[in-house]
Amino acid sequence: MRFRRSGHGTSRLREDLADALSETGGDSDFSPEERAMLNNILRFREVRVEDVMVPRADIDAVDQSISVGELLLIFENCGHSRMPVYCETLDDPRGMVHIRDLLSYISKQARGKRRRRATATNRNGHNASVKPQSHKETNAQNVLDLTRVSLDKSVADAGIIRPVLFVPPSMLASDLLQRMQAGRTQMALVIDEYGGTDGLVSHEDIVEMVIGEIDDEHDSEEAMFTKVSEDVFLADARVELEDIAEAIGPDFEVGEHTEDVDTLGGLIFSEIGRIPARGEVIQALPGFEVHILDADPRRIRRVRVLRKRSPARRRHAARAGVAEAIAPEDMLDAGHAPEVLEEIRPADDSAETVEETPFKAVRHGG
Repeated sequence: MRFRRSGHGTSRLREDLADALSETGGDSDFSPEERAMLNNILRFREVRVEDVMVPRADIDAVDQSISVGELLLIFENCGHSRMPVYCETLDDPRGMVHIRDLLSYISKQARGKRRRRATATNRNGHNASVKPQSHKETNAQNVLDLTRVSLDKSVADAGIIRPVLFVPPSMLASDLLQRMQAGRTQMALVIDEYGGTDGLVSHEDIVEMVIGEIDDEHDSEEAMFTKVSEDVFLADARVELEDIAEAIGPDFEVGEHTEDVDTLGGLIFSEIGRIPARGEVIQALPGFEVHILDADPRRIRRVRVLRKRSPARRRHAARAGVAEAIAPEDMLDAGHAPEVLEEIRPADDSAETVEETPFKAVRHGG
């Protein structure tokens, strides 16, 4: 494939490349991975910080008053290499702390603050050379004595807080990437028009917009969406509505909702106007129940989506389940067959079977 530069310059070249990427023929010059990456590059100049940032509710940050020991445990559990530091609230950020600075602080404390000088002063006030230390003596000084480390000292007093970038959500991601490269930093806090913290964006977040997700050994492997059975699904509240609708089927109708919200959590919030509590059951869409499995006062984390069956389908499933549980040889006795059928047949076929659930149902709208 050959691209020709005309008088229109870069604009025409971008159009030619976009047209080439839109071709669906079997003899494409690009692999699916290359096609996806090139499409991301073409769209990259339109991406803003708010499109790639981690929302405020998902930010892992620490107060500057916590101890060095507490910070060490937090780093162990969260799997991050750097975190924002604030004073009392995330709306008062003070910088960031890097795990390398923390380890460097502990190492220096364990070796001792004082070091021998290369020269010493004798009683007469003259400088006297000190005998060079042997390799054995040098190794002895490098031995870490962790009992010297003050783990109770606060992060602020330890002096390991670094400056952090502050950027607006409307800033172009490409401009922030250049600024990060120039400042040799990999984290920025997104500040809204009122001075509050709106989110966090890292160098990795921006790069992933082009090359796709970069998973490391600390990234969670929990699936965003899992099909448990024909009528039961587990989902992260951040799953896209279009993705979950495609996986569940056409009866999971989200068409009109996608104009206002993008995620399953957003749909639930828009339906009830608040963050539901753990254990609630929300009637967010006709024919489905959403059980809140995990939530906190700021956001919904994980849910279970259940397709509601009609009474006839529930009776059929119950009978099929009981029939499978009865061994074939147990059904040979004609005298017991009617009794078995009588046991599994509802007393009133018109009565709707109600499944017991430990969740408290909260119905909203249709």
